[in-house]
Amino acid sequence: MAIVELKVPSPGESISEVVIARWVKNTGDVVEKDEILAEIDSDKATLTLNAEEAGKIEVLAAEGDTVKVGQVVVKIDTSVKPEPKAKADAPKAEAKEEAKKEEPKKEIAIASANDKSTYATGTPSVAAAKMMAENNIQSGQMNGTGKDGRITKQDVLAALSNGIPTAQKVLSNSWQGGREKDRAKMTSLRKTVAKRLVAVKNETAMLTTFNEVDMSEIYAIRAKYKDKFKEVYGTNVGFMSFFTKAVTEALFHYPAVNGMIDGEELVYNKYCDIGIAVSAPKGLMVPVLRSAELMSIAEIEKGIKDLAIKARDGKLTIDDMTGGTFTITNGGVFGSMMSTPIINPPQSAILGMHNVVDRPMAVNGQVVIRPMMYVALSYDHRIIDGRESVGFLVKVKEMLENPSRILFGGKLPEEVLLGL
Repeated sequence: MAIVELKVPSPGESISEVVIARWVKNTGDVVEKDEILAEIDSDKATLTLNAEEAGKIEVLAAEGDTVKVGQVVVKIDTSVKPEPKAKADAPKAEAKEEAKKEEPKKEIAIASANDKSTYATGTPSVAAAKMMAENNIQSGQMNGTGKDGRITKQDVLAALSNGIPTAQKVLSNSWQGGREKDRAKMTSLRKTVAKRLVAVKNETAMLTTFNEVDMSEIYAIRAKYKDKFKEVYGTNVGFMSFFTKAVTEALFHYPAVNGMIDGEELVYNKYCDIGIAVSAPKGLMVPVLRSAELMSIAEIEKGIKDLAIKARDGKLTIDDMTGGTFTITNGGVFGSMMSTPIINPPQSAILGMHNVVDRPMAVNGQVVIRPMMYVALSYDHRIIDGRESVGFLVKVKEMLENPSRILFGGKLPEEVLLGL
């Protein structure tokens, strides 16, 4: 009998302990090689433990246990082999006959196909989770049709249309009564985030300055070119790519905003590694877009999309989330009108985007309705002066309201032509 011992992998330097967040497989299960056995939480990221060989497993640690990096947590008996998967030998005519079967049988087939649960099965997307919370729907009330069994927004809409009662249909309010409490152990990631946020408040001279941006020009560009852009690049053009380009140009003019304090030295980064806050099943993550100052709008959109997918699937690595020089966070997707974002250390500044609201504005002596967004820059006053923080935010505003400035170093085309 050959036994293979699986040890806890190292999530990164300086991390010596992790927490077993969830076992996907249990003692006695027979698994294939590379199959996911468990989810592991560290201070910085969540990773998976995969089977190195096929065989019967024995679990040596419980969910919620804190274990050392390098500790053996699973044994695999490789003498026990998984049963070979049944081959599909049905002729084409039989397949066509199956396609003609009535709808209820199709639903049964879909359900059985989704029975192969993974760590992603039953996890709702951000939009789906919001809709489920609003309608008091639990994950167990529906099957996910997204990747690896994830619940999508369309799944929630379909469930509602099929008669799942909402909270408002059951009671006049969402509370059911009772005096119970739920307790949950903080994950390693959440504990680390809590410590870092308190440290930022205590160890930096953090201030926030605000401005507002007229989004009319951005709206016009997106409306005019969105179909062509998607046809050429295979992705939508969003607000974040415009903000990222505007930020990288503004950082060139105000390098202190792209700097940081290292002991008794000031470090000014001559590149822009932009952290983009994205929602993940375990909370907000901030993966980094490397050398964003050299990217086109299309490259930024693709980069953000790839990072968001990795965050959704729990595949972000520590390398994906370290080394940023500046961060952008968009609370507007959740409906935030205004906020004071907290700096992501050791960075010195963070830009907060918010929701776009049609508001009456005075333009050339006339009151007109314009799509307006409040923006906020939180910064460390130890390295960034008020003049630089305000000037940076004004530069971002100017480039977003006149997007051609992004192509000309923050200047208008005619200013470049005249050498001004």
